[in-house]
Amino acid sequence: MMLSSGVTALLHIIVCWGLVFKSGLGSKGAALAITISNWINVVLLAIYVKYSPACAKTWTGFSKEALHDISSFVKLAVPSAIMICLEYWSFEMVVLLSGLLPNPKLEASVLSISLNTCWMVYMISVGLGGAISTRVSNELGAGRPQGAHLALCVMIIIALSEGAVVGITTILVRQVWGKLYSNEEEVIRYVANMMPVLALSDFLDGFQCVLSGAARGCGWQNLCAFINLGAYYVVAIPSAVLLAFIFHVGGMGLWMGIICGLIVQVVALVTVNACTDWDREAAKAISRVRETSIDSHET
Repeated sequence: MMLSSGVTALLHIIVCWGLVFKSGLGSKGAALAITISNWINVVLLAIYVKYSPACAKTWTGFSKEALHDISSFVKLAVPSAIMICLEYWSFEMVVLLSGLLPNPKLEASVLSISLNTCWMVYMISVGLGGAISTRVSNELGAGRPQGAHLALCVMIIIALSEGAVVGITTILVRQVWGKLYSNEEEVIRYVANMMPVLALSDFLDGFQCVLSGAARGCGWQNLCAFINLGAYYVVAIPSAVLLAFIFHVGGMGLWMGIICGLIVQVVALVTVNACTDWDREAAKAISRVRETSIDSHET
């Protein structure tokens, strides 16, 4: 998957350059390039699944057996999608709200740059979250609760270290980062002022990604969805509106509202993980594995 994504990224540079500058499509070409690159990645992965010996036993063609116990899958899939969407939508909403501020062109430009920067760094945290989610679920399913707890502790240290490095780097490049996006001096100065705020949000976001990943590994998608709902839509968005439109902090106030939500989310997830009885979670995981095995044999 990493190699497939790497090849896609390299091809994307060429495709994007051609569609944006050579075809005259401009921003429309950029959107089209993203679509084409996504499909290139799909095709590469499909070829691998089809012809790789590693997938010989996992892909045997289309079958009704794939729908076996679909309800338990949906019970995890729907809350997982909701928890991710609730988080992503709140960040997008901040950019939309920036259009209602005085000087909307400047505010929307800077908030869009901030969001793009945030997502770029966030991809590192997503990888860490995916890794700990898989590791925790595997350890619990294998009846090794201490292994799951140790994996979480190690990943927390990695996340905090990565967050510190990213935060410091973000602050150090604040004077030049805006120049990558715009030649307008006003935009460059505004982006430089926003970067310390982004550094804090990136640090918190990376930490919560790991904690959310551990929670997903335990099967707590429903709980995480409620935490995200409260953190972002009871705290973050109202705080953003209050700071930006009532206290007139502007676009920076919108992003500070997101930070308020991240703090609530981190505190909630730290509490949940700190209160986890890993032995009990391992017993529950083993029970689910046995139930699935029995159902499979009966089928």
